[in-house]
Amino acid sequence: MTAPVVLITGGARRIGAATARHLHKLGWRVIVHYRASSTEAERLVAELNQQRNESALALAADLTSLTDVETLARTASRHWQRLDALVNNASSFYPTPVGSVTEQQWDDLIGSNLKAPFFLAQQLAGVLAKSSGAIINIADIHAERPLSQHTVYCIAKAGNVMLTKSLARELAPEVRVNGIAPGAIMWPEDAAELTPPAKAAIVDKIALKRTGVADDIARTIEFLLLHAPYVTGQILAVDGGRTLSN
Repeated sequence: MTAPVVLITGGARRIGAATARHLHKLGWRVIVHYRASSTEAERLVAELNQQRNESALALAADLTSLTDVETLARTASRHWQRLDALVNNASSFYPTPVGSVTEQQWDDLIGSNLKAPFFLAQQLAGVLAKSSGAIINIADIHAERPLSQHTVYCIAKAGNVMLTKSLARELAPEVRVNGIAPGAIMWPEDAAELTPPAKAAIVDKIALKRTGVADDIARTIEFLLLHAPYVTGQILAVDGGRTLSN
């Protein structure tokens, strides 16, 4: 019952799932949030609970709904009567060329990338303060270097960066708040999927000439949670040197 507890939004797949497995291996209890990925979430939680009983929980929520966000925060903080970390990982990502953007797309992209991280932090600030906990927001290198045809997403991630810095100041000294700006870690899916030539062009601009892997982000989260007690309000780029390129 003394093991630390982390809530990971979008924790059922990709970077979220890698982070859940990584922190669980380090002895954390993990709350895996999901929206539509119920099968993946339940499978992941079953896997983790098989390794260590009663060490993982799956919770569903639509992060564009403030009611759902508040319910998620209450349930997560009460389940084990503590919370030591919040990882705001969930993110919608797809192109929104100017001239075709709908209000629904705006609400989805701003909601998942900016609104939900703020309101989750607001709801959980008290319980995180009790454990001298931490918040990690997953930003993006394109918060500073806009990505063509992704204006709304870039706006949301730019707000996410300022959210990180503002929360770090507001919640100090009890709660540390940092961000991670991934580069090309995992290729986007569905409507945002890239062609092979587009992928090759991106890799060519990366100093290390390769993409990263989900564990690169998971290990960075470990560093910020466990090995950086004097770090707050920072955005750490994990991009293989992509932002060194013109």
